Amino acid sequence: MSNYLLAIDQGTTSSKVLVMDTLLNPVAEKSTPFEQHFPKPGWVEHDLNQIWESVLESIRFTTQKVDSRKIIGIGVTNQRETICFWDRASVTPLARAIVWQDRRTAQRCEELKKKNLEPVVQKKTGLLLDPYFSGTKVEWMLKNNPVVAAAEKAGTLCVGTIESFLLAKLTGGAAHATEPSNASRTLLFNIENQKWDEELLETFGINPKILPKVLPTFGKFGETRGVEHLPDGIPITGMIGDQQSALLGQAAVEKGQAKCTYGTGAFLLVNTGKEFKLSKSRLLSTIAWMEQNGETTYALEGSVFMAGATIQWLRDGLQIIKSSSEVEALANSVASSDGVMMVPAFTGMGAPYWKPEARAIISGLTRGSTKAHIARAALEGIAFQNVDILEAMEHDLGHSVKSLSVDGGACKNNLLMQMQADFLGCKLRRPIFIETTALGAVFAAGIGAGVWKNLKDVEKIWKLEREFVPALSSLDRATRLQGWRAAVKLA
Repeated sequence: MSNYLLAIDQGTTSSKVLVMDTLLNPVAEKSTPFEQHFPKPGWVEHDLNQIWESVLESIRFTTQKVDSRKIIGIGVTNQRETICFWDRASVTPLARAIVWQDRRTAQRCEELKKKNLEPVVQKKTGLLLDPYFSGTKVEWMLKNNPVVAAAEKAGTLCVGTIESFLLAKLTGGAAHATEPSNASRTLLFNIENQKWDEELLETFGINPKILPKVLPTFGKFGETRGVEHLPDGIPITGMIGDQQSALLGQAAVEKGQAKCTYGTGAFLLVNTGKEFKLSKSRLLSTIAWMEQNGETTYALEGSVFMAGATIQWLRDGLQIIKSSSEVEALANSVASSDGVMMVPAFTGMGAPYWKPEARAIISGLTRGSTKAHIARAALEGIAFQNVDILEAMEHDLGHSVKSLSVDGGACKNNLLMQMQADFLGCKLRRPIFIETTALGAVFAAGIGAGVWKNLKDVEKIWKLEREFVPALSSLDRATRLQGWRAAVKLA
């Protein structure tokens, strides 16, 4: 009988569990959605009890199909900048989590920029001052939530990103830990010396005692204790932020390899090897992973806040489609967007613009415009945002990217993928197994559990399903990009 690896992929809208055997055959999979909370305009929150229940439901379903005693390692991957607050002893949430999409600290970020702190922050963390990241969220909660503030004063407060909260729940409160790919998204972690930075902690008024211990990405973080549907004693052997997990799941373990994940947002990462490379194009420098020997791999990243979420808006806001899968057929029912342009800046614009105040626009509408034109413009808007990021990456790298591996739910949309190849002017490579975020967590757990000796071993597993080759002329591509950038100025 085979042994198994269990991956928890805790995302922005659902919690997935994937069980694979050690030969990488999928055995069971379950995704459980949970509620999104929007208490004020620009605020986005998650109920941590609902998240944990969604994880347990996915574990319950998947472990019905396997002998859970044969699970030799658990990997956790997660939405990264979402920040959690809980009681150390009971692992009881003390407040809703503030989600990465939340913009409530935009004014605070502007105040810090006016004090010329952004260059200091970028040099230490590789990040920019934006409400996307966790540091200002922690500061806000400590100042504005009496329950959290009281717990901090009493010494009972734990603060961490989602994987730290899940680790605490999985271990019955025994472990309070994180790893560098997540720590590097907080605005609090120095990614050169790989420690919580004293100067930044002081800037945000954060006591380091409330933060988790930082361990290597691959290795033992703790063991299960008191978890429904799982026996005690299963080791948690890998934890990694979702986009770095997708980079690992694409086997992009060599310098210069790149990927784009299409989920709620869209995230482009390029492996920059052992080099901490500061971006000159307002991209993010981040840690991809740290091996057990302490060797660190870095990456450049650009983030689009609204990708799949743009399609959800067409479904739930405009109600021009009943399910997200209908958008491809609707957009394909017209030959072009006929001048309609959508800039999907519903929650501001990320790299390389970093305009938290930007808002979505639809321009170029005429009496002849239909919902099909809007649907096509929405797909184009997703693709255009990624072009801006890839061009900035190429500027930082000093060379062009010849191909890009794609994954995530929206990469199943062949029209979107062809648009992306056309607007980028480079090949897109789609793997057979497109849920590479969860696959990366399997790889992380397997490396940590000793199933695979090193990162090289995962390169042999990646398999291509389809390539998308650019079919747009250079002139047409330049014209389309010019129209896009004119629309961005209006957002």
